[in-house]
Amino acid sequence: MDTMNAIFTRRSIRKYTGQPVSDELIQTLLRAAMAAPSAGNQQPWHFVVVADHDIMDKVTEFHPHAGMLTEAPLAILACGDPTVEKFEGRWPLDCSAATENLLLAAHAKGLGAVWLAIYPVPERIAGMRDLLGIPEQVVPFCLVSIGYPAEEKKPEDRFNPERVHNNKW
Repeated sequence: MDTMNAIFTRRSIRKYTGQPVSDELIQTLLRAAMAAPSAGNQQPWHFVVVADHDIMDKVTEFHPHAGMLTEAPLAILACGDPTVEKFEGRWPLDCSAATENLLLAAHAKGLGAVWLAIYPVPERIAGMRDLLGIPEQVVPFCLVSIGYPAEEKKPEDRFNPERVHNNKW
């Protein structure tokens, strides 16, 4: 799948077949995530791959929109580490870029995925930190549910010319 096709056809997928995702494919997704740009090239991210359904089911206790985790074969948590930032406050931007790369790579490889926000909701941050033993200086940013899609969604053209301003507002 070429880049433009991946961008224009990617959709949030919340239903999965249950087919496992290979370790090789997981590594490809992580490589894609880590290929993202970051402020000062500091790459202030960490990723936690979660395939244990006991853990994934517990996320639904503190995240009201995480129901799809009960059937997803895996999830990847993107975390930011502000202690390695070169430019203060940029880690959420860096983690966002890495997450978008992850979502596009998943789609390009025939997987479905959806971004579940953790940051900046305090109870979700605390829940993920406690559940996965994340160090205090590391901030859980978002959880991406991943699997082979059991639903198909049509592409949407979200281009809105009213949101485009040339030279000035």
